Amino acid sequence: MSLSDMYRCCSQARERRPRYASQPPTKEFDMSYVFTPPPAVSLPVRGQDDRFPVHRVYCVGRNYAEHAIEMGHDPDKEPPFFFQKNPDNLIVPDLKFPYPPQSNDVHHEIEMVVALKKGGTDIPVEDALDCVYGYAVSLDMTRRDLQGQMKKLGRPWEIGKAFEMSAPCGEIVPASDIGHPENGAVWLKVNGEMRQEGDLNQMLWKVPEMISYLSGLFELVPGDIIMSGTPAGVGPVVRGDVMHGHVEGVGDLIVNVV
Repeated sequence: MSLSDMYRCCSQARERRPRYASQPPTKEFDMSYVFTPPPAVSLPVRGQDDRFPVHRVYCVGRNYAEHAIEMGHDPDKEPPFFFQKNPDNLIVPDLKFPYPPQSNDVHHEIEMVVALKKGGTDIPVEDALDCVYGYAVSLDMTRRDLQGQMKKLGRPWEIGKAFEMSAPCGEIVPASDIGHPENGAVWLKVNGEMRQEGDLNQMLWKVPEMISYLSGLFELVPGDIIMSGTPAGVGPVVRGDVMHGHVEGVGDLIVNVV
């Protein structure tokens, strides 16, 4: 088959089958693989046996003013921006975070996760919360030294942000159970000592605004999650530390550094 024929077949297949079909694939689209693909990434849901399948992981940078300041930026001059982690970064067996290689300065960042059940493009702010399935507590673990090197070189941050098990995440709590948190304490303790402390009402971009903005840059789909930013107080951890994160109304997350 020529390259042009292959492209034509792929185009015809896309036209016949919607991107997110409501029915399972027909035999026409059954596939075999050259090796066994990894299992789909999913998160537990509080009070349910069914799990939440994860598509993409978006992260909001510098979404709390005091954190932007501690990182050397002016929140009044620079709006929040976005980067991504990988879905499998969320999976940390037994909630034991392995201290990653090639770094001597790994930092904690406590965050509230927003999990989407619907998506689209150019979603109006007033409709954005209709897309939310629920919320969770997560950590954006960061190789700060490698991130700093990439910043100086003007390069992407993946080696500082998107390494294995860099986003430990708790269970998804359905919004149908808790509503949509707008206020409430967000904190992180390390070995019982308070390190980060803030409130959801301190977010520069609120949840509906970040969903709306992102949908102008990407097509959001069910299974996307958004890590909504971290309050001030980020700092290093070492092996043996115990991190205890909390988002009021959502829950707690306890992770051991090994």
